[in-house]
Amino acid sequence: MHKNLDLDRAFLTDMRNFLRGKLPREHDALRALPPLGEPVALARPVENLCGHFFLVTGTNRRMRYVCSSPMDNMAVIRISDDGRSYAIVAEKYISPTSELPSHLSIHDYLLGRGRNQKVVIHTHPIELVAMTHNAAFLGRDVLSRLLWSMIPETRAFCPKGVGIVPYALPGSIELADATIAQLDDYDVVLWEKHGALGVGENVIEPFDMIDTLSKSAQIYMSGRAMGFTPAGMSDAQMQQLKEAFNL
Repeated sequence: MHKNLDLDRAFLTDMRNFLRGKLPREHDALRALPPLGEPVALARPVENLCGHFFLVTGTNRRMRYVCSSPMDNMAVIRISDDGRSYAIVAEKYISPTSELPSHLSIHDYLLGRGRNQKVVIHTHPIELVAMTHNAAFLGRDVLSRLLWSMIPETRAFCPKGVGIVPYALPGSIELADATIAQLDDYDVVLWEKHGALGVGENVIEPFDMIDTLSKSAQIYMSGRAMGFTPAGMSDAQMQQLKEAFNL
């Protein structure tokens, strides 16, 4: 076991409670944590996030090491009072992931719209990314219809379907804007040739949506690997499902 694991866990517990506003008064000092370096300017102001704290993974760090050594692979950042920059305040000076600008823009948008979706998950599910390499799947709701039809749970867990964002530079404001444009209609968006992004009120919501969509993609690809194209549920069957479960 990593020698700092117990300390890291205690720190993460404090930070989790702090972010939820549940720390006792003696922990107020956390609110005044001094920056570990100079402020970093943001490509775009995030006025709805002024003063907010985020626990973020570091650039060139691997998610597989976060569990065993959290604060060697993550940092806590504080957004400035004018929303134009951030400072790293704990626990080490670890530069955030290059995806930070797009993620902060999405959080800023969701909060500004009064939506209670505090979680933004971005991941790289192999089967879903593979499907975005086929131009025939990139039309509006083409993949939604296909993935819904593979297994009933997909319509239940992801009733809005999945949006599509054409390829854009990872971490760019262009990618953030294209994603935001989809979030009024969808809770999960596929980034062409890149990955998936989901939003929810807690971590489980977007994880379950992306996981179920990935399962449908696997069913489709398994059928194709066996030499046939899966028939999928009919429109009538999916309509019946929608009405039965009030989707």
